[in-house]
Amino acid sequence: MTKNNKSNKLAKNVYLTQKGLSEARGELDYLKKVKRADIASRINQAREYGDLSENSEYDSAMEDQALMESRISALENILKDAKVISNNLTNDFVVIGSTVRIEMDREIDEFTIVGRVEADPAKKRISNESPLGSALLGGKKGEIVEVTTPIVKYKCKILEVK
Repeated sequence: MTKNNKSNKLAKNVYLTQKGLSEARGELDYLKKVKRADIASRINQAREYGDLSENSEYDSAMEDQALMESRISALENILKDAKVISNNLTNDFVVIGSTVRIEMDREIDEFTIVGRVEADPAKKRISNESPLGSALLGGKKGEIVEVTTPIVKYKCKILEVK
């Protein structure tokens, strides 16, 4: 049985594990309570140096402030729209949060399907929106799924869903 890699409504939502949710909240709290004060202090100190038009410390602090405020906004949007992945996962088919053993090109690999915010391919955590992640969603043990990337199409077999 082959499953096509189709766009998925799940791609619109932000999915987080409980750990990812805690980490995002912690980062937001740190940025708002600690980092904002540090940058405000740097800006005030740089203003004391005088002429702002040629003040590299001031320019640097203002740039850091803009980046931090952008990150705060992004985290607030993530947390506002976040759907927490249930710990009560099924082993019947692949869902976000599942760990999947697959065979691809005669090699066996294992990945955990997570939301895009927590994806880290180096740690074998792939996004539900990636070509492989979206192809695996809904798949069952023994099923062969077709993965379509912008460059190549390939097939892999689901060996186990945990």
